[in-house]
Amino acid sequence: MRVDGTVANGDEEGRSQDGGAHETVTPDYGAAWSRVKRRLRAELGEDVFASWFARLELEGVVSGAGRLTVPTRFLKSWIESHYIDRVLTTFRAEAPEVDRIEIGVRGTAAPVRPAVAPPKPVSPTSGPLARLHATGTPAAIAPVAPAPEQTRAAASATADTGNDFNGTPLDARLTFTSFVVGRSNALAHAAAERIARHQGEGALYNPLYLHAGVGLGKTHLLHGIGHAAREAGRRVIYLTADRFMYGFVNALKTQSALAYKERLRGIDLLILDDVQFIQGKSIQAEFGHTINALIDAGRQVVVASDRPPTELEALEERVRSRLAGGLVVEIGSLDEQLRVSILSARLAAVRTSHPGFDVSPQVVNYVARSITANGRDLEGAVNRLLAHATLSGTAVTVETAETAIRDLVKNREPKRIKIEDIQKLVASRYNVSRSDILSERRTAAVVKPRQIAMYLSKVLTLRSLPEIGRRFGGRDHTTVLHAVRKIEKQIGEDTVLGDEVELLKRMLQD
Repeated sequence: MRVDGTVANGDEEGRSQDGGAHETVTPDYGAAWSRVKRRLRAELGEDVFASWFARLELEGVVSGAGRLTVPTRFLKSWIESHYIDRVLTTFRAEAPEVDRIEIGVRGTAAPVRPAVAPPKPVSPTSGPLARLHATGTPAAIAPVAPAPEQTRAAASATADTGNDFNGTPLDARLTFTSFVVGRSNALAHAAAERIARHQGEGALYNPLYLHAGVGLGKTHLLHGIGHAAREAGRRVIYLTADRFMYGFVNALKTQSALAYKERLRGIDLLILDDVQFIQGKSIQAEFGHTINALIDAGRQVVVASDRPPTELEALEERVRSRLAGGLVVEIGSLDEQLRVSILSARLAAVRTSHPGFDVSPQVVNYVARSITANGRDLEGAVNRLLAHATLSGTAVTVETAETAIRDLVKNREPKRIKIEDIQKLVASRYNVSRSDILSERRTAAVVKPRQIAMYLSKVLTLRSLPEIGRRFGGRDHTTVLHAVRKIEKQIGEDTVLGDEVELLKRMLQD
């Protein structure tokens, strides 16, 4: 359980392979850790924070030791080597009694250091809720027996490098059956199922590129693809970006990079999650070579990220172009109907182990209206409702639900939106470039998105009209004011434009 009440999920903020429960974090430490992460984000910048700290979670504070966890050994090693002192200094500023930091890897069987007490046994309040959209009971994954020649190649490669070439383990709970389908994710779900069950020659929609914000289900779909494809007898490797980087760096150190590359390129389906975290010139180059080799050989590639391929500015243009050349599908935000469906599925899963746990439709509707950000917050809400019911022994009402989920609603900080992000999104939606929006061009195809971007900059940021004008190619504030008034008038008269602008607002705010 995270300090904000959400459950660790297979997305950009870490994923727990064992679905276990962590030690309870007191509210004071939880609030302190939230402030620590906000300070790290402000001091280090959004890019560094997203790459190394977004998935760093507080497990607890024990005898002065702040126990943190990350999803991979790669992240653990990197933070310990580069940022451990900064994390400790920042944490002590918020909680002076913390005198050291210990980092563990989520999903490992043993704690990082023997001096630290082992995690508590799995709580019945956490098992069914450990993953976004997961409603089934966890079960062991039966491995697919490879062909003899594949076994020999894998054994040789592993002996050479010491790497697990089977990739990151798939979570048995994250299947197509347990995925809750709604309007915002129906296309992504359909494409994922079609690819996973494809039996013909060649590949479909190659590559399939899914992108979405945190907690909207893209990792669930990736695991679902992996399960279904393995059941069909296909050779599948699922890798997080961290695992891909760790494997490649380790192969270089052990002088077995060739075996690593050949193993990756000898599969039927490569699934790569969190591609936005791939860093390093040589690793990015190898990523591009691997993608090209697989696609050219007719092998299926599935990639997920938190942004469209055109915005992966760290990657070379030709790699971005290749990723954009397949089927790019965005998973949208959860509408209220889908949030109700997800909550109902979670509650049904919890009732398998807590038959007396009952939540009325009125409470479900209240929670669905109040929590709109992502599925993780819905997971946290169900955990809170279950804790209230089991600890207090009283029924869950709308009033008690309001108290239980207050921190998920009240403490949610509004997203800080940058004018550059507005310009990029509007340009992408209207098929023009950001440079067009900033230019002096006055064609209708450019003027309309430019005015919409100015309008959104005015209503979604705290920038003044002169500042917005400067950020739009040095324009006068009266030009911005004219654009804002014009779009306001058109929204009132044109419902189609109104819906377009509202959609852009939601995309920027999610």
